[in-house]
Amino acid sequence: MAYDPGAIDATLAAAVGDDSSLIAELRGAFLDSVHRALAALAVAEGDEWATAAFRLKGLAASFGAIRLMALAGEAAAAPAGDIAVLRKLQRAVARL
Repeated sequence: MAYDPGAIDATLAAAVGDDSSLIAELRGAFLDSVHRALAALAVAEGDEWATAAFRLKGLAASFGAIRLMALAGEAAAAPAGDIAVLRKLQRAVARL
């Protein structure tokens, strides 16, 4: 699955138009939320892991971050605390 760096901006532009300052503000809010969701996933145990992964997946889906959405779905199916999946997510977030 390819990474499309413009997907988030395109999704935001479709929602709010050409207002670049609003797009930047919403993009920043999205990234803050993603970092918080990823931090919650990193410390989640048991059933909290899948809940945190699905929360991240929904957030990613809302903003058109397809690669992140797919990886969060993978995390939801993985055992709690799966380091390999967590590292994939961290790399994907770093590319946002």
